[in-house]
Amino acid sequence: MKHNKNIGETVFVVICYGIVIFVCIVTLYPFLYLLSASISSSTSVMKNEVVLLPKEFTLRAYQVVVQYKGIWSAYLNTIYYTVFGTILSLGLTILAAYPLSKMRWAPKRIMGLFVVFTLWFTSGMIPFFLVMHELKLTDSRLGILLYPAINALYIIILRTHFQGLPMSLEESAKLEGANDWQILKKIIVPLSKPVLAAIGLYYAIARWNSFFWESILLTDDKRVPVQVLLRRIIISSQLGQDMAAALSRGEASVPVTIKFATIIITTLPIIVLYPFFQKYFVSGALVGGIKE
Repeated sequence: MKHNKNIGETVFVVICYGIVIFVCIVTLYPFLYLLSASISSSTSVMKNEVVLLPKEFTLRAYQVVVQYKGIWSAYLNTIYYTVFGTILSLGLTILAAYPLSKMRWAPKRIMGLFVVFTLWFTSGMIPFFLVMHELKLTDSRLGILLYPAINALYIIILRTHFQGLPMSLEESAKLEGANDWQILKKIIVPLSKPVLAAIGLYYAIARWNSFFWESILLTDDKRVPVQVLLRRIIISSQLGQDMAAALSRGEASVPVTIKFATIIITTLPIIVLYPFFQKYFVSGALVGGIKE
């Protein structure tokens, strides 16, 4: 009986490893293909000779993308929106979650319902655009910072974490004469750094990858983030041809390799930073339980 149990456990472990390996291959292969195609010759890509490893190694596509002046201004815009937008979103989330976690705050429950309500119902695209237009936030950097400024789900997660902190810490600080702002700044926030790092990372990734509302709200090319430029390059073959024609100096250049190189360049920062912040994703998941 024990022998059969050991065999069953071994089979289960083998199946689990097989599933994990399969998922890893399915997940990683598209990115590996993009990387290989971006450093392969345009002829090899057009002939579908690139499967996993690059063919006829060349960095010509990256030279075209790097020399394209629009990519760097878009990159700077993305960094600006990501850094300042994340700081703004994290600050607003803290200020919203802290009072909701306090039992002594009278409108706690009704305000909590208002926050949860926004998870179920949204205003819709056209009313939202009209509001942004009336507030003069279209074609504005401030509008891009404000429109995704706060996420109701992250408020609930952070509120749950704040509720789990010992009340005795705040009571002791109150006895020492500290007010709510001092308690939040010197006690609550320092004790919540792992959770805040996880939520901040969620905000940063969302900001970095966002393109839909940016493409609608922004008309000035000097303000668009890199993801909007990437979208234009991917869906517009003419833009890729213009880049190639302007920078190829008579050499053969195919827009598809330029698209691949642009995708790699725009996703590389997140890929490089993710391993260093992976542990914070685990922390964010552990505090994700919602309770009332």
